[in-house]
Amino acid sequence: MSLYDQLGGEAAVNAAVDIFYRKVLQDDRISRFFDGVDMAKQAAKQKAFLTMAFGGPNNYTGEDMRRGHAHLVAQGLNDSHFDAVVENLAATLKELGVSDELIGQVAAVAETTRNDVLGK
Repeated sequence: MSLYDQLGGEAAVNAAVDIFYRKVLQDDRISRFFDGVDMAKQAAKQKAFLTMAFGGPNNYTGEDMRRGHAHLVAQGLNDSHFDAVVENLAATLKELGVSDELIGQVAAVAETTRNDVLGK
């Protein structure tokens, strides 16, 4: 069974992304990176990306991680910011009652994107 299915499929990913972005936008460490961003569009892209990354249907049509985040790297995006995002994602999943084991799997998937997101 895919991680996507174990997490609860589309409804779970949608709920998680909505809660996640509420947390991110309240986090002083990273909220500035979302100034001027159309958050409805951003959430839709994130839902499609996470669905694909967790083994669900692949409807992601966004840019690759390196290109999609290059403008943020130019604004100073670094490992501490990436860590804050992962922390907010884990807190979101905990709030939704996801097991620590599955949260660990989600964090591992997120970790695979670190170098591309940070342009390393």
